[in-house]
Amino acid sequence: MNTNRVTPIFRIFDEHKAKEFYLEFLGFQLDWEHRYESDFPLYMQISNNKLTLHLTEHYGDCSPGSAIRIEITGIEEFHQTLLNKNYKYSRPGIEATEWDTQEVRIVDPFGNKLTFFEELNR
Repeated sequence: MNTNRVTPIFRIFDEHKAKEFYLEFLGFQLDWEHRYESDFPLYMQISNNKLTLHLTEHYGDCSPGSAIRIEITGIEEFHQTLLNKNYKYSRPGIEATEWDTQEVRIVDPFGNKLTFFEELNR
């Protein structure tokens, strides 16, 4: 088996809050949106470089409160960029761990946890 890509799916409950958090705060881009009808729940794809996420308002697609780990380079610059945005709902810290990583942990408005990390001794 050859694995090419994994696309996590996060449950969301508010389109405006999701876009504010993921697009404006974290810097993702909106790739596409889908609704079966105009008043139906939203399903969308966002991306940032090699990371692709699906966000869904559909009940049953996934459970809120999921968690993912995202390996990045330049975590200190990423952290400072987030702080400079002065987003009133999140001012994440940066932590050096016992397992030789630096990590920025962020919880989205729907309880999903994103841990951005960089290995220190690589």
